[in-house]
Amino acid sequence: MGREKASGARKAMPGMRSRPAHSWGRFSRYSSALLLFFILCAATAVGLFAIRDLRRADLDSQNMYTGSVLSLHRIAALQYQTQETRRSTLYALSTADSNLHVKYADQSREADHLVSEGITAYLANARTPNEMDIGRRLQRDWSTYLNVRDEVLASILEGSTKEAVDLDLTQGVQSFDRVRQDLAEIERVYDQQASQQLSNVDATSRRTIIRVGAVLGITLILALASVWAIQRSRMSNAIQLARLQMEFLASVSHELRTPLAVISSAADNIADGLVKEKDDVKKYGAAIQSQSRQMTELVDQILLFSATKDRENHAAFGILDLSEILRSVVHQASELVSAAGFHIELEIAPGLPSVKGDASALARCLQNMIVNAVKYSGKSRWVGVKAFPGGSQLPGRREIQIAVTDKGIGIAKPELPHIFEPFYRSPAVVAEQIHGTGLGLSVAKNIAEAMAGHLSVASELGAGSVFTLHLPIAVDAESQVPVEIRAEGSTEK
Repeated sequence: MGREKASGARKAMPGMRSRPAHSWGRFSRYSSALLLFFILCAATAVGLFAIRDLRRADLDSQNMYTGSVLSLHRIAALQYQTQETRRSTLYALSTADSNLHVKYADQSREADHLVSEGITAYLANARTPNEMDIGRRLQRDWSTYLNVRDEVLASILEGSTKEAVDLDLTQGVQSFDRVRQDLAEIERVYDQQASQQLSNVDATSRRTIIRVGAVLGITLILALASVWAIQRSRMSNAIQLARLQMEFLASVSHELRTPLAVISSAADNIADGLVKEKDDVKKYGAAIQSQSRQMTELVDQILLFSATKDRENHAAFGILDLSEILRSVVHQASELVSAAGFHIELEIAPGLPSVKGDASALARCLQNMIVNAVKYSGKSRWVGVKAFPGGSQLPGRREIQIAVTDKGIGIAKPELPHIFEPFYRSPAVVAEQIHGTGLGLSVAKNIAEAMAGHLSVASELGAGSVFTLHLPIAVDAESQVPVEIRAEGSTEK
């Protein structure tokens, strides 16, 4: 079992980068989806701008058409009614029939009434100062003409046709010409407004074309970038996988080479008859036994790591007594390390609730944590194991926390995100020739997550580490009071 502790960056194989490959591997799984999401967002944003411009251009076109049509109707009606007013007056001047005089006078007054209403409507719809000025001038000129027209009609009805003709020629023609000029100027204003609106619509259309082109260009660029990034991600994943396999093979080969060499050498000496004394045979047998156990442990760790990747198999889960499992694991670990002077201190809170899980897997998880702490406890030769109910970060959840503490070399902050990654071993560990495959904590993490829990770590370089196993309390568990058990080489509080 290897522990992932370090004081610096990860030691790399020759020709390889020192940064761990696993963090990029995790990111690369989501990079393609992120790129496609960004492409969709960018295309959608620019597309929305284009749609907004299209709708604005359409609305401007509709407004321009409606305004132009209404303006044409308005100016055409004014021009027609002014001409009708003038025509009826001229008809009255050109006939000698008194009955027709009255008829044409009435027609002229009806037409000028419609013209007055049209001018009032124009002033009500005027939006610019120029339109207001023209409208007021038209209103004044039209009023002046009506005054002349009324005098002309009065003279006609009184039988003074000659005076009516003279008055119309001297004043009526001039005043009516001013009215026609005002109407012509209004028509020019309408033409200018229509031209401005058409220019605005044309500008909006050009802008929309540019934005649509930008959408296509951005989409194409981002699509190419996405394809490139995806291909690069796949190549990187393949390279990282190859590196991982090489590192794993190198680590396993290193771990197997030493025990195989010891076993082979001891077997050769025994087979060649070089070992004859009983004590020597016992010594060689112990060496073979120790190295065989080390190889078996390595194979078991690899197989267990593969097995713990399947987190959906809960068939063996049951209600577990943590106190009993903890004492058993600490007792076994104490037997192995007490000869080396290690002191394992166990503390179990009274009435510790049960958890739900697999007993053998949980024991392996705890064993990995304890052995990991022993391996890196340094000169302190002390490891603390404490189990107690604790608060959970998830609301409404109660959990049991099992903290394994050592006062060893500690872990540098840059290494903390990587210590649970499989096969990861830091430069400090490699430099101190501490054997392991980097699977111990990864196996423990997988087991914890399979039991709906998790592992956390707090560490300070040179001061030691605390690895905490968080397990949810079983819903149907009953409180249990632990029995006092004192293991050899350990102290339980």
